[in-house]
Amino acid sequence: MHIILHQPEIPSNTGNIGRTCVATGTSLDLIEPLGFLLNEKQLRRAGMDYWDRLQLGRYVNFDEFTQKHPGAKIWMATTKARRSYTDVAFGPDDYIMFGKESAGIPEEILVDHEEDCIRIPMGFGIRSLNLANSVAIVLYEALRQNGFGELEMQGQLHRLQWKE
Repeated sequence: MHIILHQPEIPSNTGNIGRTCVATGTSLDLIEPLGFLLNEKQLRRAGMDYWDRLQLGRYVNFDEFTQKHPGAKIWMATTKARRSYTDVAFGPDDYIMFGKESAGIPEEILVDHEEDCIRIPMGFGIRSLNLANSVAIVLYEALRQNGFGELEMQGQLHRLQWKE
């Protein structure tokens, strides 16, 4: 799986998303402009010591991304979509794109990809969820649909053992 952040603004959100990507074996692609520098303390703190293990791509704009990834299946997560993220079938190599915290994915991009737009259901009067939470919700559904790939499925206690 692949996550795309279109013009993210808040470094701690991107750091948390990077950490989630490392934990799930997912790549992260950033489309500029970014609202922060990649060496900011907040970004590194949220990503913990995992940031160096992140598969990270960076693009000047959405056009550059699509030119470098021709034929990529891109799902666009937006509060403006008509269907839920649970109503689509994610493929193991799909991309899921999220927009910047203050405005989402530009409508100029969305109108050309209406069939690829998905949303997370929310209560009335709520504009959006936190970006890092939204990525985790949709990404884990996509991973679930694909059998979680190579992810570890059984946890272990640190000091004790589970009872049989």
